[in-house]
Formats: sequence, structure tokens, C-alpha cells
Amino acid sequence: MTTYPEDADGAVLANLQSLGVDMSAPLLIEFAVDAPDETSAHRIEKALVAKQYDTEVYYDSGEPEEGEEVEEDEEEFGPAWTVYVNVTMVPEYDEIIRIQAELDELSKPHGGRSDGWGVMMDEESLPDEM
Repeated sequence: MTTYPEDADGAVLANLQSLGVDMSAPLLIEFAVDAPDETSAHRIEKALVAKQYDTEVYYDSGEPEEGEEVEEDEEEFGPAWTVYVNVTMVPEYDEIIRIQAELDELSKPHGGRSDGWGVMMDEESLPDEM
């Protein structure tokens, strides 16, 4: 069992491992890059595509879903532009850190910043012996 650094990235990897995910097999990892506006999002996307990244620009109107309770001062909601970057890779800590740093470097000239990553999984992809 691999031990990961005690930070947010290490915690996600440790959680995946504890769920029984095969950490030696490639996974589809989705990195998020925040953009300040639509023009910047498309500029970021262009810079990332030039480096061979698979990207998708996404706009979130920031409206809470129907029936969702929101505190009056909650900052989570509001319009947002995000460029998602999909990378199929073995989930290795150092490579995830490297990719986030590169995404940050490529997006900063356009007002963007790397904002984490995740793995989309459904119950079918988890091991049976959990």
C-alpha cells in the first residue's frame, strides 16, 4: 500500500486507494482550470490544446439547483467559467502535481489558475470486495 504526502492531493489519492481502486491502472483524471470570463476561458483552452491537452470549456450560471438550500452569504454560487482537462494516466502523486503546475503556468497569462482535480467513478468501477 502506497503512502501519500499529507496534503489535499495526497488525501484524494489515499482515499481512492482505500476504496480499492487499482492505483497501478490508468484512470481518467479531470483537472479544473478556473477562468475569469468567457474570452479568457477560450484563450486558456487554446494554450492547453497547443500542449496536446484534451479540453472542454464549461460555463456554470451559478444558480443553485431546485430545492437546494443556500446561505445568504455563501460565495459558492455565482457565474463561473472552467476549462476541464481530461488526462488518462496512472494516478501518481508527482505527475498530478506536475500537471497542475503546468496548467497553472499556461493559464496564468490569461487570468486563470489550476483548481484541483478529480476522478469520475461509478459504483460499477469499484471493486466488488469492498
